[in-house]
Amino acid sequence: MSINKLALIRYKTIDECLQNRFRKWTLDDLIEKVSNALYEYEGISTGISKRTIQADIQLMRSDKLGYNAPIIVTDKKYYSYEDNTFSITKTPINNADVEKMKEIVGVLKHLNGFNYFDEMSDMITKLENNINKSTKGSRNCIQFETNHLLKGIEHINPLYQAILNQKALLIEYKSFKAKAAQHQIYFPYLLKEYRNRWFLIAKPKKGNVLITLALDRIIEFQELPNEKFVPYEGIDFERYFNDLLGVTKTDRDRAIKIILHVNSANAPYVLTKPIHPSQTLVKEDETGIIIRLDLVLNFELEREILGFGESIKVLGPRHFKSRIAKRLKAAMEHYEEKAE
Repeated sequence: MSINKLALIRYKTIDECLQNRFRKWTLDDLIEKVSNALYEYEGISTGISKRTIQADIQLMRSDKLGYNAPIIVTDKKYYSYEDNTFSITKTPINNADVEKMKEIVGVLKHLNGFNYFDEMSDMITKLENNINKSTKGSRNCIQFETNHLLKGIEHINPLYQAILNQKALLIEYKSFKAKAAQHQIYFPYLLKEYRNRWFLIAKPKKGNVLITLALDRIIEFQELPNEKFVPYEGIDFERYFNDLLGVTKTDRDRAIKIILHVNSANAPYVLTKPIHPSQTLVKEDETGIIIRLDLVLNFELEREILGFGESIKVLGPRHFKSRIAKRLKAAMEHYEEKAE
């Protein structure tokens, strides 16, 4: 049995309601919640019928979708899960879905040789590995970098939809430096991942420069259907990050020439794994190598260079060299024993 997107929204909404044990849910309550969800996600304002929700509940109870949801009715009107820990999101996928996923992965593997799919290679491998683990009980053959404690991942899909559908957003955001969260209207343009953290590139309504918002610092947000969306008309985002390490940049920043000396012990590592695609070899001798990078100066670049410790020395520009030297000196002070 195939499930369309609207049905999935209904099942997921009913599931979220029944997981909430702090409220009693009547059929009318569920209808209201599902209607709101359909309007929020799909713009459907016609509501939903009682018959449809009753049929959904019966289907969720059955084995047809593999849910076997323990939905009970108390006092002849209140719906809840008999098992407090149950959720349809925790149920294993059925065999039909597994076979369909295998089929999709097979198609993707065949397409993987085409240029358009080069960047999907790791995703295809991850999908195949997870399916094999779930269905065959096979051992894990590949490990990807993950952070299960990372906050903000739940924002990725709704933010993606807002970007795709060009929706203005009211975002409540609290930066690391701010004492309190702030509410502001943004026009979202791009989601970007860097070192297993996600960021939203957007322009505030009050301002002309792009802002980078960390998803783990977003408290909540909502679409503003009556706010006119302002499209981004600057540089193509395919090129916007070419002169950048990380994500911190405004459209006014420009790359500068950075010269670094890497000692002989770490030179092979930096040559085989360049710090950035702009890296070029200037000189090589017995002491190591001198390389050039053309990058915007930002926090991520500083952290990358500091991570090499004594292995790298900044030769230029002068103000950047001074900045790194000050940070290293401040770090050293943490280890200096104070005279009694």
